[in-house]
Amino acid sequence: MGHTTKSSWVPSVPLRVDAEGVEPAALLLGADGRVRGDADMVFEGQPVHPSGAVRYEAVALVVELSEVEAAVERIVVAGSAGAGVLSVVAPDGEAVASCTVTGAPDAAAVVFAEFFRESGGWKFARVGQGYASGLAGLVTAYGVEVAEEEPAVAGPVPLTGVAKVPGQAPPMDGAPAAGEPVGTPAGEQVTVTSPAAGGPVTTSAPAEPFPPADRPYELVEGWGFGPVFEPFVAEGFGNDVIALDDRVGDGPVLVEVAQEGRGYLGLFTLDRRNKDESDYLLNDLLPEFRGSTFAQVPKGRPLRMRLDAENRWILRVKPLAAARRLEGTVHGYGPELLLYLGNGADLRVEFQGSPEDGRGYAGIQSYGVGGRTGGRLPDMDLLLNEIGPLRQTVPVPRGPQLLHLRAECAWTFTVQELD
Repeated sequence: MGHTTKSSWVPSVPLRVDAEGVEPAALLLGADGRVRGDADMVFEGQPVHPSGAVRYEAVALVVELSEVEAAVERIVVAGSAGAGVLSVVAPDGEAVASCTVTGAPDAAAVVFAEFFRESGGWKFARVGQGYASGLAGLVTAYGVEVAEEEPAVAGPVPLTGVAKVPGQAPPMDGAPAAGEPVGTPAGEQVTVTSPAAGGPVTTSAPAEPFPPADRPYELVEGWGFGPVFEPFVAEGFGNDVIALDDRVGDGPVLVEVAQEGRGYLGLFTLDRRNKDESDYLLNDLLPEFRGSTFAQVPKGRPLRMRLDAENRWILRVKPLAAARRLEGTVHGYGPELLLYLGNGADLRVEFQGSPEDGRGYAGIQSYGVGGRTGGRLPDMDLLLNEIGPLRQTVPVPRGPQLLHLRAECAWTFTVQELD
């Protein structure tokens, strides 16, 4: 799954997870980051997973990692908010991991940590992600629907019935959602902060552990716009020049970039004279940067790009058809290239504003690529060009459309297709 070293290995033995002063709950997640059904949540009211791998016992969780089904990639541990210590204890009484969490006034529930698969074993990572909407709001983010209505006052609620609800998981594909968990090193304290009531709150920029897991994709049936090739991957630290090999034909391609930590990231194409082209591909200063854009592979020579980075990074080049699909409700953070395949639609857009000053640029460019097989992208239509936090609805033409989003903040898109 490509998790960072900001985590610790744990033995695949029965582990007891104690959360001081908190009644914990566990969510067993598939590769899509969501529960598969109502049985994938374990808490006091539903104390045993059908596999027997996770149990609720005496205000604690027992996790038998060797018994976890192969389809389960992550086990999230959550509970009501408040200061406390989460301890992971082996059968011999040794604490193999721990997590200290300091609560925030308007965070009523917290994702403390998670277990996740790595190289045939299991790792444990701190998260520290708070939800002002209580446990009901927290579990909904992972595909659980609470059977009873949440009280008007935010806070933990008894979960008497759960069911899987369709939709999008908190992204793990390079386009993280607002409120996405952040792994922290072993021994570090996690402080939950809250900018506003009514939603998730986190300690820092919404991002997954580094490097982000690669997202599988399928080519779009009946559409061959841009070259098709095996993905190209490069990794490094700091400034570098990336030259594509001859596997990539000429035409527009998808470029995904992630950088660990906080720092500037710029990406520029190089011309025949080995100088920067007039326009940039990416030009952002965001913590835990995750972003995607498109680049034009020139005819007769390989694409060369100059990367200006301050930390560890990974860059992936793929066919345009690998762009993240815009379907239903999609969350993200920072710039991204999205692929829309539906009918004409109204697109509800919400931008939170820059984490630096509450403002930040938000722009959406649309490219109609239906019926095209190569060459360059057609002329773009500007759908949005604004500064600062906003909630607006913009019309999107019939797909296939490439939507090029430039954003300096967290965002949410909701598609309402027209009949």
